[in-house]
Amino acid sequence: MKGPLLLFIAISAQLPGGLMAQQACGPKDTHFKVDLDDTRHDLAKPESGKALVYFVQDMDKQNGLGVTTQVGIDGNWVGANRDNSWFAVSVAPGEHHICVTGKSHIYGEVLELAHFTAEAGQTYYFRSRNFRWHAWRLDFGPADSDQATYMIRSYPLSISHGSAAK
Repeated sequence: MKGPLLLFIAISAQLPGGLMAQQACGPKDTHFKVDLDDTRHDLAKPESGKALVYFVQDMDKQNGLGVTTQVGIDGNWVGANRDNSWFAVSVAPGEHHICVTGKSHIYGEVLELAHFTAEAGQTYYFRSRNFRWHAWRLDFGPADSDQATYMIRSYPLSISHGSAAK
């Protein structure tokens, strides 16, 4: 992976999180509707003066239910993934705090946090996976660019629309 050494912290916790979660996640009452577009598998280049961050989710349906995770950066929700899918966002150079939350009617709610320092012109890849060890957990962290590119070309694009809960 190009760019500076990624500083990574992964914390598995029950929501609500502490100060770090508030810095990374968006408002608690926001939920996403996710549509998947299997016709787009293109890789973009970063916008001038910005970095590009891909979020890839590698989770097939669990117990017949779709797994949706919401992704926040610096206190704002930026999108969501469902099942095996991906999306990308542009960010300004500098340090960024990321939040990924997953909700399941069966397993409850989980949260993962990370931070990294983005450089203009660079591309970063993060991957969410599920695993169980006595409880449902998310495995979230930086992904190898080769593996991420393979998944982006194999999985549908996630198009998410956020709304506040009523």
